[in-house]
Amino acid sequence: MRSTPSALLANYCLTVTELKLKFQKLHQMVVKSINPASIMDFLFSKAVISDDHMEALQKVKDKEDVLDQCRTLLTLLHTSDHPEAFIQLYAAIKNEPHLQSLAERIDKFSDQSGDLSAYYRNV
Repeated sequence: MRSTPSALLANYCLTVTELKLKFQKLHQMVVKSINPASIMDFLFSKAVISDDHMEALQKVKDKEDVLDQCRTLLTLLHTSDHPEAFIQLYAAIKNEPHLQSLAERIDKFSDQSGDLSAYYRNV
């Protein structure tokens, strides 16, 4: 059975939405786990973060602790219109060997929580 372009697009949007929701639900764990400097560099290289955003994040980096830097980065991604912001964030996490347990937690989150299925029933 072949998927139509609209079915593929709907599946892609569901995946993007699901991934964004996973990051929101796991926000505290993500903030405590990632090194914002390496994630920012990765996201900049993938054009998820613009020059202006990178400059603003650099200023935050000089004034805030690591947890606040992560919160600022995640807030920027949640308010971003970039269609692949959370896909690229996930790729950045998967790219860091020391973050494999976080990547596994993100992968398994929907299996461990009814939150996502309840969310989709209410949409």
